Amino acid sequence: MKTGIFTGSFDPFTVGHHSIVTRALPLFDRLIIGVVGDQVHKPGLTPAAQRMEAIRSLYEDEPRIDVKPYFGLAARFAKAEDAHYIIKGVRSVKDFEYEREQADINRQLSGVETLLLFAEPQLASVSSSMVRELQHFGADVSAFLPQKPYKP
Repeated sequence: MKTGIFTGSFDPFTVGHHSIVTRALPLFDRLIIGVVGDQVHKPGLTPAAQRMEAIRSLYEDEPRIDVKPYFGLAARFAKAEDAHYIIKGVRSVKDFEYEREQADINRQLSGVETLLLFAEPQLASVSSSMVRELQHFGADVSAFLPQKPYKP
């Protein structure tokens, strides 16, 4: 069984994340969305259980997707889940350089490969931090959040 993991804090899970999941899913028999647990020291981070529930409800009709918390290194999480691939989204050259370095270290630590999926052009400026900031100022962010029903 080919298993991939897509990890992040997903606070919140955006249309950009949804795009990566939708595009990665055909490559795998099983896709695990790994949500960073509550041990991360990010001010104002929504509790992991709440973030996971939002993602689970989006994909509740897709049996190939599983949502789990993870703690520590993504490469260790991948090995624990018997996943051979980490999926990452890339929006910019800055993201690419960061993810390229992470991919190299993850491969050295565990042999896990990283697949980079480039953001769709219309989603390249969407980020969780941007959505949180807009929410903070009372803006309508519904265009940046995936809506149900998910259609594979």
